Amino acid sequence: MESLITTARYRSYQGGYFQTLIAPEQTGNTLALLELTLPKGAEPPPHIHTNEDEAFYVLDGEISVTVANNVTVLKQGEALFAPRNVPHSFKILTGKATLMNLITPGDLWNYFIAFSEPLSELPETVTAPVAPPAERMKAMIDSITNVYKVNFL
Repeated sequence: MESLITTARYRSYQGGYFQTLIAPEQTGNTLALLELTLPKGAEPPPHIHTNEDEAFYVLDGEISVTVANNVTVLKQGEALFAPRNVPHSFKILTGKATLMNLITPGDLWNYFIAFSEPLSELPETVTAPVAPPAERMKAMIDSITNVYKVNFL
């Protein structure tokens, strides 16, 4: 596992970036807390976490979160819980959104670290998702489904 101390504060991910606010190593793997800024279109497809519960808290922008068949629009200052073993997804409704993502337990944090790159400075704009090359996308899907047991619907 990569130590929080050796990772850059910000890391590029899917055309946006994130920072680790709380790494799993700080909590005995009880949880991880990320702050993500993502462009519209960078969201994952509907999926089910078999190991983690997630919570989303919007800092900027608007997102629509679907948990089971319930759709909730979250604006700045609003939050939602997505329990494990329940299908969920989110869509960014504004050009970009900044949200905190609480993951418990925190193992899935390692996926974000493995498939992101350190940033020496923040990008001036976040406007479009960046699709990884096919080989990297295959590795990402293999890792998230086989290692982290997230099932895409």
